[in-house]
Amino acid sequence: MKNLSLLILFVCLSVSAAIAGTINDLVKKAGDRKSFPGSNVLVIFDSTRVEMLESGLSHNYMHRLYKILTPEGAKTLSVIKLDYDPLSAWSEIRGVTVYHADGTQTAVDTSKVLDYPQPARAIYWGAREKMIEIGRLEPGDAVEVFLYRKGFTYALLTGGDDDERYIPPMKGHFYDIVPFYSNDPILSKVYRISVPDTKVLQYEVYNGEVSSKMWRSGDRLVYTFSKKDIMPFKTEPRSVDLSDIAPKLLMSTSPDWKSKSTWFYGVNEEYKSFAANDAIKKKVNELLQNARTELDSVTILTHWAGDEIRYLGVSMGKGEGYTLHNGEMNFTDRCGVCKDKAGMLITMLRAAGFEAYPAMTMAGSRIDYIPADQFNHCVTVVKGKVDGKYHLLDPTWVPFVRELWSSAEQQQNYLMGVPEGADLAETPVSNPSNHYLRMSGSTSIAPDGTLEGDYTVTAEGQTDASVRGLFTRSFMADWAANVEKEVLKISPLAQLVKVTYDDPYNYLAGPVMMQFRIRIPEYATVAGDELIFTPLLASGFMKRAMPHMGFDTGLKDRKFPFRDRTSHTVEITEKITLPDIKEIVYSPAPESGDGSGAQYFGMVKRENDVLKFSFNASFPKRIYQPADWESFRKAVAYQNQLVTDPLIVRVK
Repeated sequence: MKNLSLLILFVCLSVSAAIAGTINDLVKKAGDRKSFPGSNVLVIFDSTRVEMLESGLSHNYMHRLYKILTPEGAKTLSVIKLDYDPLSAWSEIRGVTVYHADGTQTAVDTSKVLDYPQPARAIYWGAREKMIEIGRLEPGDAVEVFLYRKGFTYALLTGGDDDERYIPPMKGHFYDIVPFYSNDPILSKVYRISVPDTKVLQYEVYNGEVSSKMWRSGDRLVYTFSKKDIMPFKTEPRSVDLSDIAPKLLMSTSPDWKSKSTWFYGVNEEYKSFAANDAIKKKVNELLQNARTELDSVTILTHWAGDEIRYLGVSMGKGEGYTLHNGEMNFTDRCGVCKDKAGMLITMLRAAGFEAYPAMTMAGSRIDYIPADQFNHCVTVVKGKVDGKYHLLDPTWVPFVRELWSSAEQQQNYLMGVPEGADLAETPVSNPSNHYLRMSGSTSIAPDGTLEGDYTVTAEGQTDASVRGLFTRSFMADWAANVEKEVLKISPLAQLVKVTYDDPYNYLAGPVMMQFRIRIPEYATVAGDELIFTPLLASGFMKRAMPHMGFDTGLKDRKFPFRDRTSHTVEITEKITLPDIKEIVYSPAPESGDGSGAQYFGMVKRENDVLKFSFNASFPKRIYQPADWESFRKAVAYQNQLVTDPLIVRVK
């Protein structure tokens, strides 16, 4: 027995040595910082193995090997972290080994793994992270990590036995979204999933190519996806979300989006998420006592849910995921996240006699057609009593906005949870004229260069929200200072002589309008008989309401789609009176353009001693394709030229 024990020990040590030898060989052959300039860490391999059970519960085993290339990379890997939500997942750091550049190795004691709350802001649902300190590392060292997770990434109702909470919301089904891109170079990435042969696994690779294989192993089907030599993905400024342009794998056993839609409808009706008590009904009647039309009622209730339910996510027991908290809880607590605002609105709309339901969407990126759960936001749909059509409402994004559905969410996918079921849909483009910025002014410039003028700013839609935000996004005590800051952006000598505006909180009354009287000493540079200046309204005044001006026009071409805040228009006119104009020495040449990304026109025209400046531009979408960039870029570049190229006028 003693000899047998020694033999077993010898075999184990030999296997460990062989594995260590293999790892050391991989590390040596992987390359160094010269092979991967600009990178701090090299991922030699990233391997994930998933076992799905009939219930939908999945076990994930992750095995990764990192090589440190720089001192910065050593700091990055000095602590290993694993995020998880205890309501829906269980995670473990099962093993960590450091392979030192000198050929030695150190096994990290995993009994020292710590479990902390994740840093959080606005949403405090109890997400946590496990972490372990590796200690000092040097370039050339490698770190091997073994991780384990069971469960899924979205929290739902808790309860049942220990593993019940880890079964996905649609019991018996599985989904995953696997990025085949990284900020660090990866030499080899493999994802393998084993599912019961009773399940039909749909999958598709987007934005690139990934090798795939499938085979049968007993009563299970095994799918393997792999890709080699993944380099850090190079994006472009203001491009769409990385997941929309970089290679990724989507998979799901859900049959289609309609099945997801009816399931989403069913879980909320079963939970009675939208039942209204007497207090809610009384409030609805009070709010709608002066409503005259269907639109009046929907508008009043949408803005009430948006304004009166404070955005704050705290754990409220059951209902933290796809199941919305019930209306009574939301009405009592007056706080919650997007689904609580949406749920409160649905409850109130139903109490008012409307047919209303929840919908799921993805703010910030695309939802692709494989029915994997690609959602991060909840909204409301209401069926019109007159037209019988569903209309989108978003009480989360409409506080202090005149829209009922935020056009910052146009060209965005969504899925309604309705009894008849629905397919994946896309929000329509909002006509840019719905989001206008109109500025007009009458300016006079004295011989000493002093400017005096009266200016009017009006705005609508999402542009209205940008202008109105001078007030609604800050305390009343700061309003005057906020307005003055906009004027001081023109010149540090600017004086705000007078400003008038309506109640900024009465956003149902009409588009925002502000009127300014401004005086700026030495605004124009006096050079002999010449005045050098930029028209005030061309100087970037109210740039906060012109999101396109934040684009870098130095980028000549684009490979990827890009996005602005919203579709919108800009209309600027200014009359500038000068003392006895002799001639215009220089002004930017008139220019116009009409393309798929923008339409624009600008010019300066002389009429006796008055210069008339005008600029108009229309930006028709929120999400643009690379082919749209040429006209979009030209429109922005021309407006920027108006800011930087002053007029030179010779006077008598």
